[in-house]
Amino acid sequence: MTSRNRLSGPLDDVAADAGHHGHPDRVGFFTDTSVCIGCKACEVACKEWNAVPEDGLDLLGMSFDNTGMLGADSWRHVAFVEQARPLGPGAGPEDLGMPSFALPGDGTGAETRTDFRWLMASDVCKHCTHAGCLDVCPTGALFRTEFGTVVVQQDICNGCGYCVSGCPYGVIDRRQHDGRAQKCTLCYDRLGDGMEPACAKACPTESIQFGELDELRERADARLAQLHGLGVAEARLYGRDPNDGVGGDGAFFLLLDEPEVYGLPPDPVVPTRDAPAMWRRAGAAAAAFALAGVGAFVASTIGARR
Repeated sequence: MTSRNRLSGPLDDVAADAGHHGHPDRVGFFTDTSVCIGCKACEVACKEWNAVPEDGLDLLGMSFDNTGMLGADSWRHVAFVEQARPLGPGAGPEDLGMPSFALPGDGTGAETRTDFRWLMASDVCKHCTHAGCLDVCPTGALFRTEFGTVVVQQDICNGCGYCVSGCPYGVIDRRQHDGRAQKCTLCYDRLGDGMEPACAKACPTESIQFGELDELRERADARLAQLHGLGVAEARLYGRDPNDGVGGDGAFFLLLDEPEVYGLPPDPVVPTRDAPAMWRRAGAAAAAFALAGVGAFVASTIGARR
């Protein structure tokens, strides 16, 4: 493995491992989907600041989701998941920290609730601790910043596409007109000027929270405990665990259902995790093959002399 992407050691010192000495604390995103209202302000702010091209207004059937997934022209994707599931008594939006709204009654004085709910979540590059895209990039176009994030250098990318298959989340993509890889940079240029990323600044409900990763983890743990205390047993953290298949994410989420419901892999594993062991086995096999070949050659030579 290259020194750009260590697969062992202190998880949050990835910047030092990449050669950044005296670097700032690792930063990232904590996205609390329980307060996302699907306004798409993050999508608009991301496109505006980073000059990401407009990618069409296909409403994908009956959904308000007009992007469908992350891609070269969608660095932020707000998912809309409609479920045939009543909120039920005591599980209204106000209980999740969301804005409440009045619904017409049935004349009995009881509140009428709808028979479905929307799950909304703003997805983004995870800026993994163990980033497969870094491992497979042959040109060094992808690099780890001093903030612990992962960025693509457009002037170095040759469009080979190895990083696309190296991402366990299917985040990174190549832009059609030039084939170069594109994804969220966590607004690297803004971080250098002491500013927060455009998407987090634009989020009106603070669903997208930016900050030092350790502090965000504490906030996430407290929010999860709060929701569990309110009876929202299905609430869970995704990408928070440093012992998962990518060593924990630099952008992690609080979800209100299984990850698959949001289009996220349940158990992401960086594809290059076993690469060192594979190379060792391949080397041992090659050495054994070469030794066998030498042995056969020596044996045939001795036989010919006889």
